[in-house]
Order: sequence, then structure tokens, then C-alpha cells
Amino acid sequence: MTQHFPACFVELPSHTEHRRAPFYLAAEEYIAQTLPVDNYLFSWQLGPTVVMGRNQVAHQEIDLDFCRKEGIDVVRRKSGGGAIFADNRNIMWSLITGEGAVEPLFVEYAEEVARALNELGADVVLSGRNDIVLRDGGKICGNAFYHLPNRNIVHGTMLYDTNPRLMEGALHPDVSKLQAKGVKSVRSRVALLKDHLTFGVDELRVRLRHLLCDRSVTLDDQAVKEIEQIEEGYYEPTYLYGQSALSDVCREARIEGCGTLAIHFALRGTLIEHVTLSGDFFELGIAQPYFDRTFSGKPFTPESLRQAVFEHEPERMIRNLTMEALLKLLGAECDF
Repeated sequence: MTQHFPACFVELPSHTEHRRAPFYLAAEEYIAQTLPVDNYLFSWQLGPTVVMGRNQVAHQEIDLDFCRKEGIDVVRRKSGGGAIFADNRNIMWSLITGEGAVEPLFVEYAEEVARALNELGADVVLSGRNDIVLRDGGKICGNAFYHLPNRNIVHGTMLYDTNPRLMEGALHPDVSKLQAKGVKSVRSRVALLKDHLTFGVDELRVRLRHLLCDRSVTLDDQAVKEIEQIEEGYYEPTYLYGQSALSDVCREARIEGCGTLAIHFALRGTLIEHVTLSGDFFELGIAQPYFDRTFSGKPFTPESLRQAVFEHEPERMIRNLTMEALLKLLGAECDF
């Protein structure tokens, strides 16, 4: 076949099926750091999840409140590119190789996956540098890559089927009131492999393994424990929400009986670094540091702001400021 295929398939213990995405991203790192140099491939499936690219700003890409309400997980990967939505009707693939030029590896991976899908009955072609599309239109695979010392990692999402309501809702935030520098996703028209194949997603996963791999290695429970240790870093708020862009946001209004209140948020990515106040309001306490303590370190999302207000009641520091008025100012109002 080619330089990196057929690959060695990595078997994970059955109890690791349908873990959160960071477990599998950590598994890529573990394989790269631990196993002898070879070309390793494994597949995984997720519950509803949005996976951001390395340099993206969460609130620019994702409706975070929609994801919370719908139980959609939000994670960040270490490769570049745009945000993607995945659920258990998709197949995620990870390829870990030795060192070498990335561009030909990236192309080879996409070519081999496309070749396998064509052999199974889906008429697909390569598009650009990292997408696989049906010949009659519609993206079905997007891929990304990154480096670790002496290793390359390529991973991709294969769209067999999906919940369109969740995909559309999760990946379309309202950014009309918030501008920040960051890497924006390019939305592409998607297609579904289920409309072009005669078998289900589980069978597709098995058939692709046999077309792309000719040997296997099995990870044990000790390996799983080490992967779980790597996984913990993916949940750190500063990693998940604090990546990349710096921006400033101001929420300002004149509130009857209170006066003019402006709340200035300094953000790193979607994480609040610092809060300052301005306006002609009267203080009942030392408002500035109290508001700063209330909101700093939290994601700049309506739900997070709402929870902070409920927990700390910062409106008590300003004369005639009610919780309802503060939540409305923040864009985090709710029914009382």
C-alpha cells in the first residue's frame, strides 16, 4: 500500500468505549509517548460533543448555553482547525506515526481513508488539504494534525449520520454583542454516509479497520490509568476556556434608581481575567473588588455569569441595584 498503511490497530479495553473525548485525545499522547515507533490507528465514538481547535475562542464558535441545556460536551483538542460536532453516529479516527514531514502524511491519510470508503461503496474524493467529500457534494470527513516530540498525530471525524438540530444549535453562537480575535471555523455543507452505504455505523467501523490495518496491539488497564492521568489536563479551565485571544467586553446601562453602571470584562479566550466598574452609581460596600472576585476565573457565558450572581449576590454592593437588573445587564436574565 503506502508508507504508513496498512497500520497497526490499537485495541482499547471494552470498558473504555464511549468515554469523553479527552480520554481518546490523551490516548493519542500515551501511544506517541510509550509504544515503539510504528504507525498506529484506532477508532472511537462519542456522545454529543463539540471539539474545538487549538487556537479557537469558545464563545465565538459555540453556543455554550445551548450545549449545557442539551447535555453536549465541550472540549479542546491540541490540533489546529475549526470546531466540529460529533455524536455516536460518527466515527473518530486517530493515526500516530513516527517523525517526518507532515504534509505528505496528511495527504496520504486522507487518500487512504478515501480509497477505503470508495471500496465500501461511497463515491468520495479529496477536497483541499484535509477534507473528504462525496463526489456529488457534501463533506463527510474533516481531519487535523499536530506534533509531539518525534511523533505526528492525525485525527479525523467521519460523518455517518448525526442529529442536525444539535449540530446546528451547538455550532452557531450569537456573537453580535461580542467581538474577539480568534480562528474562525469555516462552515461547510455536510453529507451523510448512511445515504450512500448499505450497512450501519458499527459495521463501517469494523470494515474500515480491516481495510486500513493488518495487525494489532492491545492496551491493558495499567495503560488506561496512565491515559486517565494525561486526560486530566484537558479539563483545566485555563486550557479549555483560556486559550488564545485577548479581548475586552463592556456591559453598560442606565438603571432606574441606581444610575449608570458599566461592567468591563477583560477576557482571555472565553475566561474572565479581570472585572472593573465605572458609572455614577452609589456604593453600599466596596463594589469593585467584590465584582472582580465574583466573576474572575469564570467562563464568560450566560449560565456561568448567572451562577456567579446567584452565589455571590454582587448587586448588594450597589445602591438600588437588584439581581434582576444585574442579570438583564449581563444578558443572563431568567424567570423568577
